[in-house]
Amino acid sequence: MKTETLTAKTTHISKPKWLRVKLPTGKKYTELRGLVDKYNLHTICTSGSCPNMGECWGEGTATFMILGNICTRSCGFCGVQTGRPKTVDWAEPEKVARSIKIMKIKHAVLTSVDRDDLPDMGSILWAETVQAVRRLNPNTTMETLIPDFQGIEKHIDRIVKVMPEVVSHNMETVRRLTREVRIQAKYDQSLGVLRYLKQAGVRRTKSGIMLGLGETEEEVKQTMLDLREAEVDIVTIGQYLQPSKKHLPVKEFITPEQFKIYEEYGKQIGFRHVESGALVRSSYKAHKHID
Repeated sequence: MKTETLTAKTTHISKPKWLRVKLPTGKKYTELRGLVDKYNLHTICTSGSCPNMGECWGEGTATFMILGNICTRSCGFCGVQTGRPKTVDWAEPEKVARSIKIMKIKHAVLTSVDRDDLPDMGSILWAETVQAVRRLNPNTTMETLIPDFQGIEKHIDRIVKVMPEVVSHNMETVRRLTREVRIQAKYDQSLGVLRYLKQAGVRRTKSGIMLGLGETEEEVKQTMLDLREAEVDIVTIGQYLQPSKKHLPVKEFITPEQFKIYEEYGKQIGFRHVESGALVRSSYKAHKHID
């Protein structure tokens, strides 16, 4: 794997055959698709055209994004709009909880844009959403895929206090590429958030990275070691796909064999769960990670 800068001009690389996505099917998927359309429910699964939507919905798992759809950060890999977010919708926790109830979701994944514009970074609405989901859906388990909250402990503590079954924060890439890929984020700060969550008593912590941005095998394995040192329990590893021509280019399509190497390495160094594959995303097989 080459280590040239991400902004350098590259020749377009065609997607390999192992990145072909099957159309979602199945009774459960069809049922949930109908409910989403009927009640105009918003899920990241549909808006993000997730390749695993059919599989996850068939297992009763779905992902919901809170705090709007405009992010205060401008990460080079992310397709979410960057700009000045709208005013916080304090009715959103109930709306999300109601959507989960209508869809009869067994395991809900909650995520959000970064809200560096807010004094609490959005952490108060985060906590209220978890509480609302629990109130309306007492049998639904949850994973919260949180931003870094700039590493401020009092904001992170609001997540710890409501105690979701899994708390996740993504590293996204290796140390060397963090400044170009995530721009406003810091590698060590993200590790510190994950370490703090575990030390604060979170039962299951999780992180994810994407490949194909120019990282080396050695760098990926070092990132996995860093996550284990922070006592992270679960890691997801997937292929980066360029959302548009304005985003960072794909440097390489990682082979299934290489993903398998990372999976075996992750198990070897002690992760409880390792999801490693071209189409793996943060919430892939999320329901299994509460075991």
